[in-house]
Amino acid sequence: MNEQHKIKFVFTGCVGAGKTTAIKVISEVDPISTEAVPTEDSVVRRKKTTTVAMDYGEITLDGGEKIFLYGTPGQRRFDFMCHILTEGALGLIILIDNTHEDPLGELDYFLNLNAAFLQKSAAVVGVSHFDESTQPSIDDYYQALEERGDPWPVIHVDAREADDVIVLLNTLLATLEYS
Repeated sequence: MNEQHKIKFVFTGCVGAGKTTAIKVISEVDPISTEAVPTEDSVVRRKKTTTVAMDYGEITLDGGEKIFLYGTPGQRRFDFMCHILTEGALGLIILIDNTHEDPLGELDYFLNLNAAFLQKSAAVVGVSHFDESTQPSIDDYYQALEERGDPWPVIHVDAREADDVIVLLNTLLATLEYS
């Protein structure tokens, strides 16, 4: 495949938001995952394993073109992986766990972390665990994005549901097409 036609999307966001799960439920190949037992207390309380390098999967579009999916670790000590994994990517899917103690702060953090990338590309925000906590609301996320001057779509998503993850990807594709 010609490198200029490579479609690469990166999933990023806070610990426990569903990045690994989202890639796993839609990948047509056995996903590569670098899960390990967490050592940070804040992560141990949330989950039994966590990504320490990256996740990887693939899906094929109707026209036969592949989308390469990468997932970043959510722990801040691995933030450098965001910059490595977004190299050559077309778009970013930011997943935020709505049950996090400060979900809007997490959104702000991951937008800032990826600010240079987002100056030349597009993003979509997926709010996970919305079934467990509806606050902040989707409108609150839009308000936060508007205050920053960021135009990204926001969708509540269950990362365990392939249809929800496909909606995120389709929304990102549409955002790229019309931006």
